[in-house]
Amino acid sequence: MTSVLHSLAAGVTRVTRYVATSANIAGTLVVLALVGVVNYDVIARGVFNQPFRGAVEVVQFSMVLIVFLQLPDVVRVNRLTQSDGFLLLIGKRFPRLTIAIRRAINLLSTVFMGIVAVAIFPEFIEMWHTKDYFGVPGVFTAPWWPIKLVIMLSTGLCAVLFLLKVLQPAKTGECVRLPESEGKTE
Repeated sequence: MTSVLHSLAAGVTRVTRYVATSANIAGTLVVLALVGVVNYDVIARGVFNQPFRGAVEVVQFSMVLIVFLQLPDVVRVNRLTQSDGFLLLIGKRFPRLTIAIRRAINLLSTVFMGIVAVAIFPEFIEMWHTKDYFGVPGVFTAPWWPIKLVIMLSTGLCAVLFLLKVLQPAKTGECVRLPESEGKTE
């Protein structure tokens, strides 16, 4: 039974790693597209006196996409902005407590991300059916549902990633991280 659970967890971990990395790549491509839109707007505005209508809306739309497409990979590689000074302080002295606190934080993060994913689902369904949009009619409009879908899928994947962190066995280096300057000789 344990080996079945281990292989299931390993499979889920591989799939989530692949999906999170793919979403990060998609977010990076959105950044590149946004750079193109902004450059086009600047050149068209300055040289031809014809700005790209809807540039502001595209930037707003893109910013949400970028954040939520890249969030799962940030969670996966433990680069989410956090303050773990307290855990570093107690890590050497109380490694089990540090691991327990990290697991509690990851469990709380699982619950939070799950709540966001569940809460956004009805909004996604509503936007899908109503074809609601943002922007200025006649200038630039875009549907809301892709944003809602990305937020829902991203936070759902983050919830799974945080849950995997809760369930994975503790590693020795998990509770203690040395600052870069320690251990180096000059």
